[in-house]
Parts: sequence; structure tokens; C-alpha cells
Amino acid sequence: MFNFKDVYLTDYYVVAGPFEKESGVKNCDLYLEDDYYNEKTMEKAEAKMQKTILNKLIDNKTELIVGGDLTNQLTAFALSTMNINIPSMGMYSACATSASSLITLSTFIQSKLIKEGIFITSSHNLAAEKQFRFPVEYGAPKPARSSSTATAAVGIKLSKTPSKIKIVSATLGKTIDSYIKDAHNMGAVMALGAVKTLIEHLTITNTTIKDYDLILTGDLGKVGENIFKETLKQEYNLSIKNHFDAGAEFYKNFEYAGASGTAAQALMLVTKYIHQKKYKKILYLATGSLHSPVLVNQKNTIPTVTHAIYLEVEK
Repeated sequence: MFNFKDVYLTDYYVVAGPFEKESGVKNCDLYLEDDYYNEKTMEKAEAKMQKTILNKLIDNKTELIVGGDLTNQLTAFALSTMNINIPSMGMYSACATSASSLITLSTFIQSKLIKEGIFITSSHNLAAEKQFRFPVEYGAPKPARSSSTATAAVGIKLSKTPSKIKIVSATLGKTIDSYIKDAHNMGAVMALGAVKTLIEHLTITNTTIKDYDLILTGDLGKVGENIFKETLKQEYNLSIKNHFDAGAEFYKNFEYAGASGTAAQALMLVTKYIHQKKYKKILYLATGSLHSPVLVNQKNTIPTVTHAIYLEVEK
């Protein structure tokens, strides 16, 4: 459990892909006209998305960049931060990378090692699908329980300078076994981790679900969201009504379970939920399915982790 005293969200910038614009993802700062963003490869396009954001957010006070993505060895993050001449720290927690990075950056600020830093993350449908499943061009069918990786990038600036959005506390999750081998069913993989971290956070902070205006999970999608709620009900006798899942809410009229990707939850947080007057106390549960082609091909069960961040928004 981490408590933060003077850590604030002071700025952000969001980029989204053309399909995301068509599918109703609103209030982004920039929408790409094509998935390649005038680059030769989708990996370079994803790096350019991050680079665009850094160019918008970096100022002479920026002391550290923390973040990551889904590509092998954090390809997009490495390319986007190259030659910027600002210390950078790449992190990987799959789709929980947003929370682990924000917690790390908040800790640097809280400990007075820095005064301002930037978190950045991204995902790209063509890059991630090729790496974890099949290239989109193959036309391989996907089951309805699967999600689709969002093409998006999010940058968030944290600072000691007071603002209306404050990072109050965080709970690091434990990596657990999902007991599931199906990488298509990421919602089911991550649901148990989301439950465990939520219960641990409530226990440590001596709070209840009703103490929060909004509990926002990452990319459980429609399938994982149902498992999350049902598990809370059956195992802990908890009914949760103040909950949304970013992955399930991301696309409109979508044939699959929803969106996934490291950028999905952070995008929904900054473009939608922090602006609604009724959400002053937000518990952000970033979910991650820690699978890889190696684990899946060797028929292993998939590890999962969820990290929690509590934010207060002054309206």
C-alpha cells in the first residue's frame, strides 16, 4: 500500500486510430487517418504515436519518462524516447502497465527525487495482434469472447504542482494463476486478479465499494466484467453498481467482448470519466493478462496481475 501526499495529474494528451474514431471513441486530441501514420511498419507507427505525445507534453521541468507498450522488448517506448535526453524507465505489466508506471512515477515525486514526470503507453492493433495471435491480414477468425487490441496512445503528466486531480494512494497487486490457457479469453484470465486486488485494497484501506463514486477496471470486456461481478457476489457477497469496465465501454456496437491494450483504460479515464461531475472518488483497477506466445504455445495457464490507484477529482 502506497499513500501519496502531493502528486497531481496536471496534463495529458491522447492519440487514437481511425477505427477508434469510427467506433465512437471520443475526446481524443488526435485521430490517425490511417493505421500506419505515414510510416513503413506498424511498430514505427506506434512509436510515432508515443513520440507525438511526448513532443506535446515535455517541457523544461520534465525530469523522467516512465511507461511501456505491448511490443517485444518495449519497441515503441524505446524508439519514442531515443535521443530525447531525458531519463526514461520502461515497464511491462501487460495491460496493467498504466497503473504500474503511474505508481512508479508517483513514488519518485512523493519521495522528492523529482518534481515532474511523464507516463506514456500505447498499443497498436496490427502490431499486437501479429505478436500475440495472428497477423490481421491473415483473416483468422476470432471467437466472440475475444477482445480487439485498441490502436491508441496516452501520455499523462504528473507533478507536485497542485491541480484538480490528485493521486491519493495505490495498492500493488500480486501475480496469480488464472487457471485458464485460452489467450482469446483475456477477460476471464484477468477477472480473478481484479477481484483479488479490489478486496485487498478495500481491506487495507478499511473502505467499502460504496466509498467510491466509480470503480473502473481495465479491459475485462463484457465476458470478464460479468465474471468479475459474479465472483464478487458469490465469494464475497458484494454487489457492485458503481462499476464500469473500460474495455467493455470502449467500442460501440462491437461484435467481440470489447477493447484491450495498455492504452485503453488510461484513455477512457482521461477522456471520459474524470470529466463527469458525479465521479469525484475514482478507484482505477488496471488489469493485465501476462501471457506470451511461449506460454500459450507450451499450453501453460496464464498469469494475471491487477494494480489499483485511488484518485480524487475536484469538480
